[in-house]
Amino acid sequence: MTTPTDKTLPMPDPSERQVIQSYGEGGFRVSDTRHEGAILVTAARTTAWAGAAVAALDPASIPANIDVLVVGCGTRADFMPPATREAFKRRGVSLEVADTPAACRTYNILLSEGRRVAAALLPVP
Repeated sequence: MTTPTDKTLPMPDPSERQVIQSYGEGGFRVSDTRHEGAILVTAARTTAWAGAAVAALDPASIPANIDVLVVGCGTRADFMPPATREAFKRRGVSLEVADTPAACRTYNILLSEGRRVAAALLPVP
């Protein structure tokens, strides 16, 4: 059930993949499950993002089988240090950095296209 302040998103079938259905009030609804706080989402599963900080993203903490990592920085996009971008590039992972609402939409679109994508998302109020 969405609340009036949730921002509902169009999506593919949430029973087949981890689809971001809504965000807001400090959490997310992913494939019919509410998650509080920051999360990491892949097509297969959603987990809490421990130590959530955009500047401290570590390629070793992200699943190895992805091509794109979408980073949702909260209410506005944040600066990604060049060393972090380079570390992901060496692993063959492209970074897309945006505010969380745009990151949720981007993740769902890439997922629906069959891309190997993950999202690291900070919550928004």
